[in-house]
Amino acid sequence: MSNSKKVGLFLGPVFFLLILLWPQPLLSTQGDAVIAVALWMVTWWLTEAVSISVTALLPLLLFPLLDIMPIAEVGNNYGSPIIFLFFGGFVMALALEKVNLHRRIALNIIRITGTTPNKVVLGFMIATASLSMWISNTATAVVMLPIAMSVIKLLIDDVDGFTKKDRNFAVSVLLGIAFSANAGGIATVIGTPPNSILIGLLENEYQIEISFLKWMVFALPFSIIMIGLSYITLVHLIFPSKGLNFSASNEVIQEELRKLGPTRSKEKMVLGIFAVTVSLWIFRTLINSVFPSLGLSDTMISMFAAISLFAVPFNLKKGDFILDWKDTEKLAWGILILFGGGLALAKGMSVSGIVDQVSQSIAAGNFSITATASLLILLMLFMTELMSNVALVAVLAPVVAGIAIGLGIPMVYLLIPVTMASSCAFMLPMATPPNAIVFASGFIEVKDMVKAGILLNLVAVLILIGLFEYIIPLLF
Repeated sequence: MSNSKKVGLFLGPVFFLLILLWPQPLLSTQGDAVIAVALWMVTWWLTEAVSISVTALLPLLLFPLLDIMPIAEVGNNYGSPIIFLFFGGFVMALALEKVNLHRRIALNIIRITGTTPNKVVLGFMIATASLSMWISNTATAVVMLPIAMSVIKLLIDDVDGFTKKDRNFAVSVLLGIAFSANAGGIATVIGTPPNSILIGLLENEYQIEISFLKWMVFALPFSIIMIGLSYITLVHLIFPSKGLNFSASNEVIQEELRKLGPTRSKEKMVLGIFAVTVSLWIFRTLINSVFPSLGLSDTMISMFAAISLFAVPFNLKKGDFILDWKDTEKLAWGILILFGGGLALAKGMSVSGIVDQVSQSIAAGNFSITATASLLILLMLFMTELMSNVALVAVLAPVVAGIAIGLGIPMVYLLIPVTMASSCAFMLPMATPPNAIVFASGFIEVKDMVKAGILLNLVAVLILIGLFEYIIPLLF
């Protein structure tokens, strides 16, 4: 265990006790108790003294003990519908990975985009983003990295060795994978955990629903813009590889496709269930207007997909199904617990009056709405370079909701761009798993990531401020 983890392990409970035993109340008895729990959780999340999912279980123990909420009420947050929406998304991702459909899709996208260096980078970025919309950005990066390394190996083994242009291409394609995995997840509700934390907070605490389709209306264009800007930044501004001869890359892609063989029936079944599920998400509002008694929700559709993948037989005679329960050993259960902990913390902040206190303090001041929004977006984006974005959104989203109330604006105006900012960590290797995965390849230096990432971070801030000012108010 590192020294920082050892320090964090003890500091968390120490901060907790200091707040509880402080002679003068900061807010109220209940409010101080929630702050104490939140400070313990943030300390452990920041230092990763224990698993972030274990930290998320603290409200189940401490909230009832401190008389913040009864155990049944705390437990409800760990079984919120939004958690089952994400569970269904995880099961769909498991099925895609089990039948290797995600790899086939990625290879075909790269094959179609072309074999010049810039087109190869673009192909990798489009393929990565397309997968990251539906499966975790970590899994996406893990899938794409070996394919990229096979292509890069061609440059190492050619007659002129590994030139500067070769290195520029390698850095572009690897950073392209990381940046696209991060940005691609923003596009859908299930693409990255912070999106679901926000949706759950709005539904549980404020009865505000954002449908799967409505999220995509503003998030997909933002995702596409960020991927496009990442591409331009990498291949034209910072790591150009113009003039590089790269026709052999097509042979690598074709060889990888040959290894997969022809498309199997199982892949077609998974693709069919996937297509039906996405169609239901997109047309849910229309279906409910025609058949109002159905009351379809995004979570119900997600569960339809999950149950179908376990229950629709691939071979009835052999009892062969697409997924078996043992496949869920690979499912990210810890993330689901993390959602529950985040929602429980948000509920605690609400019932203890912390959100009201924040809103009243903001309302009493003379704060510029645009300046406050800009500062929060900037703060979230650069904090997420150093801390888990899920934990960050879990802690800050209720506070941001209180700030929005104090400013007298609908909370979605502020919460959406601030939450999206948490997925725009392009600058440091430790900021996101995809960043760390491509950095571990050995072809990228920290300065490479910082050089490209800081520019994209600043551009993301400007676009998100524009989203706050002009786009979100049109949609809500």
